[in-house]
Amino acid sequence: MSRVILARRIAIAVAALLVVVLGIVAVLAVTWVRRPFPVTEGELTLPGLQGKVQVVRGDHGIPQIYADTADDLFRAEGFVHAQDRFFEMDLRRHITSGRLSELVGKGGLETDRVIRTLGWRRVAEAELPTLKPETRRYLQAYADGVNAYIHQQGTPSKMSLEYVVLAQKVPDYRVEDWTPADSLAWLKAMAWDLRGDYSSELMRARLAGSMPISQINELFPSYPFATNKPILSSDEWSPAAGASSSGTAATSSAAGSAIPFASVPGKAAATAHVPARAAGPDLATEVGPGAQRAYAAVTKALADVPVTMGRGDGIGSNSWVVSGSRTSTGKPLLANDPHLGVSIPGIWYQVGLHCRTVGSACPFDTAGYSFAGLPGVVIGHNQSIAWGFTNLGPDVSDFFLEQVRGSTYLRDGKQVPLTMRTETIKIGGGGEQTITVRSTVHGPILSDAIDGVKQAGEGPPVNGKTSPGDFEVALQWTGIQVGQTADAIFGLNKATNFAEFREAAKDFAVPAQNLLYADTAGNIGYQAPGAIPIRSRYMQNAPGYWIRPGWVSAWDWKGYVPFAQMPFAYNPPKGFIVAANQAVTESGTPFLTTEYDYGFRSQRIRDLLEKNPKVTPAAMSHIQGDTRSQFAPTLVKALLKVDLGNDDFTKQAQDLLRHWDFTTPTGKSPAGAAAAYYNAVWSSLLDLTFDDELPKDLRADGGDQWMEAMSQLLAKPRSAWWDDKRTAGVTEGQSEILRKALVDARLDLTRELGKDPSDWEWGQLHTLTLTHQVLGSDDVPGIVRQLFNRGPMEMPGGSAIVDANGWDASKGLDDASRSQAFKVDWAPSMRMVVDLSDFDRSRWVNQTGNSGHAFADHYNDQSKAWAKNELFDWPFSAGAVKEAGGDELTLVPGSSSNN
Repeated sequence: MSRVILARRIAIAVAALLVVVLGIVAVLAVTWVRRPFPVTEGELTLPGLQGKVQVVRGDHGIPQIYADTADDLFRAEGFVHAQDRFFEMDLRRHITSGRLSELVGKGGLETDRVIRTLGWRRVAEAELPTLKPETRRYLQAYADGVNAYIHQQGTPSKMSLEYVVLAQKVPDYRVEDWTPADSLAWLKAMAWDLRGDYSSELMRARLAGSMPISQINELFPSYPFATNKPILSSDEWSPAAGASSSGTAATSSAAGSAIPFASVPGKAAATAHVPARAAGPDLATEVGPGAQRAYAAVTKALADVPVTMGRGDGIGSNSWVVSGSRTSTGKPLLANDPHLGVSIPGIWYQVGLHCRTVGSACPFDTAGYSFAGLPGVVIGHNQSIAWGFTNLGPDVSDFFLEQVRGSTYLRDGKQVPLTMRTETIKIGGGGEQTITVRSTVHGPILSDAIDGVKQAGEGPPVNGKTSPGDFEVALQWTGIQVGQTADAIFGLNKATNFAEFREAAKDFAVPAQNLLYADTAGNIGYQAPGAIPIRSRYMQNAPGYWIRPGWVSAWDWKGYVPFAQMPFAYNPPKGFIVAANQAVTESGTPFLTTEYDYGFRSQRIRDLLEKNPKVTPAAMSHIQGDTRSQFAPTLVKALLKVDLGNDDFTKQAQDLLRHWDFTTPTGKSPAGAAAAYYNAVWSSLLDLTFDDELPKDLRADGGDQWMEAMSQLLAKPRSAWWDDKRTAGVTEGQSEILRKALVDARLDLTRELGKDPSDWEWGQLHTLTLTHQVLGSDDVPGIVRQLFNRGPMEMPGGSAIVDANGWDASKGLDDASRSQAFKVDWAPSMRMVVDLSDFDRSRWVNQTGNSGHAFADHYNDQSKAWAKNELFDWPFSAGAVKEAGGDELTLVPGSSSNN
């Protein structure tokens, strides 16, 4: 489920209690608020240390940690993470372990059933013994540091204000010790949120029974390689000879395939090819109409799985690296800003991890962005290299229909036993619930956890006959396979050259990312890692369009693409690499996905770099804040052709678009007024064009897919989409739909922002409130929300724009105020620009701040700068850290902590 839905569930469980709490808050507020604040100066004892550790916190409370051994370094990181973010860590481990009910009561049961069925924690525990010995040691040292904090604080109320509120519902809650598996389980949540987004694949299937395939195809145009370039050109990378033997996409163009949707154009070039018909199952006759019910149920299943980082159409990330031959510094520059869900505290925790003497015994001198709950640095740089991530988004999951009879399921003509286990969910405040988790060879059966899935395909015909049992839906996903991504994180942290960087990337199984690289020697590079399934011939050209028949093994995965066959590049001739979720290559070998971002952001970044012969660090930052819409010129051209006749009222607004530069700034300006009207028109146009024929939960959200679809439809005035089916007996056509969108938007903004279009501001509509995941939703009394939430803030940019502050056009359509659609629901989670000529000249900013404690100095002390695309100095060397000053805490060895 979305972060908002998860927050609402938790909030409902505790909201009734807050009225009682409010009476006490007035008296004890200061005590409760300040009690958990961390000690940042002086000396504390940290059991298990081998030597003294220094923690220096600068102006924004960002710790730079100095130690003599790697174990001490990660023990201290665990302690410091817990000081600032323990409630966030505890909440995450309860979610990822399927134990949320222990923390919040019955309100967490639905979430727990899903996560227990998926088995994130079980996989994490199975992964631990497969990791390298040093990785396991680092994870344990980190856990020891967290536990030192837990024991030092003693009671939950001394760890976070949130526990004070939750204690009214779960008075007997006790904080458990942290374990390495808690850290690894968080990687599963990351993988879930950043897996290939298959919602559009399910959407195709759900619509198949209600409209022609040709009309569905118009919603999913092919990737526009001619205008929006992939990450790597064919000159920079091409498949090795014989790569097709690794299960990559077939290239035969023979017609006549009976595989449903094989001819549906996807975003990757490979999907244009249709394989020759081969012996094997024919989904069109095997599955029958029962599959349609299964598709709808699977969509419901996805909505019931917690999202901790954010997901949605258009969510992606920007990263690019520029060679020294094209920079003002003579060395590479690397920029990164991952786009994730918005919340407070934000997803990232900034930290520096420094061995006083870097060597084989202590190989770390690293700084960047970490996750509270996981040791090491996820994105950043060390003394030799820098790296950034964007989501590769490969198709790493498939749903399988399974024919179940009792405790068995059909497999190649035989009934074979289901794998079954029992899970007991404890409920905070009293009680428990027991569930049985059933699995097939493909993965867990979601029917046992999610209402509605079990009824998805009960008794559908198979080959014209009644099914021997009910259809159940199983999920196969790489994230619930044992992997070694934790090894990769530490490998990246200590790599000193591209060879070591690639060696570390081999272990980066999930979530698969685009990895960008630069080093102080002047080199730049790219690597696509990840566990990428090899699918059978039947699946390659419709990899996610249909649920698979699990009873025929020919449809099973055939292993994973070898790392040697994954795309990479080193010092490409053009002197830069842009990876912003667009297609990786034009080749369909290896098959990665059909669901790439359409490249509006990536091409804009590329255009700006190509215009600049010598890119400066300031220019890198300026590009991150670019607010120009690449799609707007296409739509505005069509809108300005619309004849409004004598409607001078709407013409006043239409005229805003005539001289618009297609930027989307905040503040009062002609561009801001035009941006407000344009986006209101876009929201209305999506509703008039698509939403009349789409189920409510599949409404157009306005992301890049819909922009590319609209680009194509503007050249197809006779498309069936140009008729609003809600106007019975009337067939509108393209020109009338465009006119109605202009008129409706004028009326909407007049109600929202006033009668004079020149007074309109995009920032007045496009706002962000940073919302606490547990106590920030509308279900919580306002006075409590104000304690934890921050905002609203006016935001520039928008979906498919480099400054990607996204909004969902499908929201607010049923509300009195359609302006709800424009509220920011995902955004750059952080920004960084790394200067490889001098790391101390690098710059960074976080979405909120490093602290998770409401009213602490660093709770949201970076938010205003972040919203304005302003960056802060990023001291790295010991001299620069010392010069920047700040609080200094010394952690010393001992058997007990002192306060």
